[in-house]
Amino acid sequence: MKYLFFILFFITSCSIIGQRSINFTPAAYANKFSVNIAPVLRIQEGDTIKTETVDASGADKNGNKKARGGNPLTGPFYIENAVAGDVVAITFIKIALNRADAFTTENFVPRSLPKEITAQFKKPKIIKWKLDFKNNFASPDTAYEHLHLFKVPLNPFLGCVGVAPSNNQNEILSFFQGSFGGNLDFSAVKQSSTIYLPVFHDGAFLFLGDGHAAQGDGELAGNALETSMDVVFTVKIIKSPAHRPDFPRVEDSNYIMAMGVDKSLDDALKSSTHNLLDWLQADYHLSLQEASQVISTSVEYVIAEIADPEVEIVAKIKKEILKGLKKQ
Repeated sequence: MKYLFFILFFITSCSIIGQRSINFTPAAYANKFSVNIAPVLRIQEGDTIKTETVDASGADKNGNKKARGGNPLTGPFYIENAVAGDVVAITFIKIALNRADAFTTENFVPRSLPKEITAQFKKPKIIKWKLDFKNNFASPDTAYEHLHLFKVPLNPFLGCVGVAPSNNQNEILSFFQGSFGGNLDFSAVKQSSTIYLPVFHDGAFLFLGDGHAAQGDGELAGNALETSMDVVFTVKIIKSPAHRPDFPRVEDSNYIMAMGVDKSLDDALKSSTHNLLDWLQADYHLSLQEASQVISTSVEYVIAEIADPEVEIVAKIKKEILKGLKKQ
């Protein structure tokens, strides 16, 4: 019996070791996605990481300046056994507001409206907002004449999630997005969602940041409701998938969502649709002709980001619709 007890204890211990719960408080922050920044923590598949982010200006949950502005990032986290050619799936167990205020800008970005309108915002003014956790809404903390009763629902999410980019891209500032993830500003990257990112370097070098209390599609002001966050996440490694995505993918309980990033809306739409097509064909073994019937009848599009140099569109389909297909 003592040998059986030892075996059971060993298995239980290994399980606990392989699924650690780690509290990580950042001491410094990065302003670029890079493989040249020393990892702040080495984590394993199945670990639960509890950490926090500062806001886009570098202020923490207490309003104290902890980093220079420009989307400072928590990380990089080195993911053990993740190698170039893999995909990492990051599931957010918690993305939660940790202070009662946020800020945005009084602005419209150039892509959003005709030039004669956007030109009126030469020096965008910073606007503070109050976050009401009890009633789950945000409201401007400014005496606008007609907005004293205006409020929007809270929808906390991370604007930046990314890994170190490929060698030919070297290092990329945290304002930008691409195949590595980055400054995606997509409101579905929130609690209970999973984001899939291709790995370009051993360890992946995962970064998180740019917390948003709420944001309309496209981030038309050039900022969302910028604030700090508490984040809890876990990672899974998908080893050398046969169909590795060219751009990030997101999944939640209701949708599969495929991103596309390019310099024009037309090309970003094509990239997102292609990403979704590849996903459906890989998971359900659909022919191109079969996939045309699924996508053309069921796809939805989100213009996730137009404020950045490149635009981002997301093609998505409800999981309920896909129940009629047989997953391979």
